Amino acid sequence: MTAQQRARMMRAAADVGAQIVSQGLDKIFGRMAHGGSRSGSISLSVSYKEKLFYPRPLPGIDEERLARVRTCADCNTHYAVFGEHRYCPRCGRIPAAAVAFDALQADTARLDALNAVPAEVKAVLREQGVFTRSWVDTIENVVGVVEALASSVFKAAVTDAAGRLRGKGNVFQRLDDTADLFVDAGYEDLRTLLGPSVWQRLTQTWAARHVCTHNDGVIDEKYLQKVPSSATHPGQRLVITEDECRRAIEDSTALSRALAALTTG
Repeated sequence: MTAQQRARMMRAAADVGAQIVSQGLDKIFGRMAHGGSRSGSISLSVSYKEKLFYPRPLPGIDEERLARVRTCADCNTHYAVFGEHRYCPRCGRIPAAAVAFDALQADTARLDALNAVPAEVKAVLREQGVFTRSWVDTIENVVGVVEALASSVFKAAVTDAAGRLRGKGNVFQRLDDTADLFVDAGYEDLRTLLGPSVWQRLTQTWAARHVCTHNDGVIDEKYLQKVPSSATHPGQRLVITEDECRRAIEDSTALSRALAALTTG
């Protein structure tokens, strides 16, 4: 529900309430008049109704046309989506996989939107570091999306999840540890499902996220251990490109699908 829709609904609800009060006052004043009260009581009722209870015009709605309609996988309800969402209006929280795919699509849309701005605006944004910041945000976002999904899938699938996770810290922020955790629980190996090339790119994405989040984007030995093919050196600034972001989104989408479809061997 948008702010304008809510304002319209609240105005209608308030007017319905006013009508209920008006009817109640009519009954009270009507009884008073019928019982021989002064006529001023009746005129007071009319005065109240004129000033307080006459329905007001509903606020108008001036919004962009609806672009997204979702269908809940559980109850098949069709509902409008005006932004990031987590809940079906009828049956509640939507599946973690649906949340993950929505978030990854949103990052793709953000990259597309930046590319769609006029050239002169794009030059200003690039000079001010907006593109660089957006690309860093994308890398951080995709890792966070997969982390949340992996945690949700594991806790839902493994009966003794709490015991297995105790003492492991933020295990789902670490790619190989996440894969090992599922393997130890009897599930298929994500590395095998995705293949070595995709897994290596994902490893590079996770390493880049760690550098950006915890080392202000400065390459360290830990990054080079994860990405031995890199031609960079410790102390250099990590450069992230739009192509790398789009590839990270594609690979993370594949990983999310594999997580959502995990089965025991």
